[in-house]
Amino acid sequence: MKKESKIYVAGHRGLVGSAIWNNLLAKGYTNLVGLSSRELDLMDPQATKHFFDREQPEYVILAAAHVGGIVANNTYRADFIYRNLQIQNNVIGESYRHDVKKLLFLGSTCVYPREAPQPMREDSLLTSPLEYTNEPYAIAKIAGLKMCESFNIQYGTNYIAVMPTNLYGPNDNFDLEKGHVLPAMIRKIHLANAWLKDDWRTIRKDIDRRPVERVTSDALRRDIEGVLQKHGIYKDHVVLWGTGTPRREFLWSEEMADACVFIMEHVNFSDLTQGMTEVKNCHINIGTGKEITIRELSSIIQETIGYEGEIRFDKSKPDGTPRKLTDVSKLNSLGWRHTIDVDEGVKRLCDWYTGSM
Repeated sequence: MKKESKIYVAGHRGLVGSAIWNNLLAKGYTNLVGLSSRELDLMDPQATKHFFDREQPEYVILAAAHVGGIVANNTYRADFIYRNLQIQNNVIGESYRHDVKKLLFLGSTCVYPREAPQPMREDSLLTSPLEYTNEPYAIAKIAGLKMCESFNIQYGTNYIAVMPTNLYGPNDNFDLEKGHVLPAMIRKIHLANAWLKDDWRTIRKDIDRRPVERVTSDALRRDIEGVLQKHGIYKDHVVLWGTGTPRREFLWSEEMADACVFIMEHVNFSDLTQGMTEVKNCHINIGTGKEITIRELSSIIQETIGYEGEIRFDKSKPDGTPRKLTDVSKLNSLGWRHTIDVDEGVKRLCDWYTGSM
């Protein structure tokens, strides 16, 4: 890519897209295009076509997606498969029709089987059943990476799919029901800590910025307490889903962005197919290769925030996949590796969250 190349970042305001956008700007790319979902509905084929007709991007980074945590994935199953398939089909299809030079598709490590050997290699894809709670989302992302692979094989395009591990960072989803596990835990413990200190100014300020269900900051105190308790937040303890034993890998979103831009700059599809008799599993894992239990993660967050209450786990709730550790040897061999571990990342995100309020 040249510094003046026109690059379309789909989903440039989300956790993933905003990090990639900022990384591109920092590296001197000056011709970036991004529209909010209100400005461009990527589920609308005609709107997507008109956008590509008008802008004629040379490069596309597809970071737009319908995402959420375990609760949202398991509850809104139709939304997760339908919305993501629509977005992918429209953007990848128009990229082909408009001769985009290179496309980067962002998936997720949930594409791998529930019982995949650990750490999960790229070639474990489609070898056994998926985790049930996020199966619709995973199937959509598998379809996206196979679309990239198939277009490359049939039409000679240069579309690369990357599968980031669990991400966290600025602009994350802190929704108590639909948010990702790490930011949702930070918010729960932050609110419980304020309640323990009887700091209702902080609680109302938090809810004013991110209302919980239909309860806003000007609601009666008992109504706020009620909705917090519904989501496992109490004055002297916080309730988290599951047993706390599942192991997860977490990657700071800005590092994920750096890996993505590195791949756009230095890696082509042809680099990923050398020596293959059957061209498949050409996607690239992006992660740290390190893991931590949910219980250990909650302790790091609790210590970082300074919360003196108790962390409890509701074992009647699902855990999700027992373990999800990526094999990042392919990415490392291409020349990129992470530098920010989760304890430093948690501190950064706690500082960002409280600062953003």
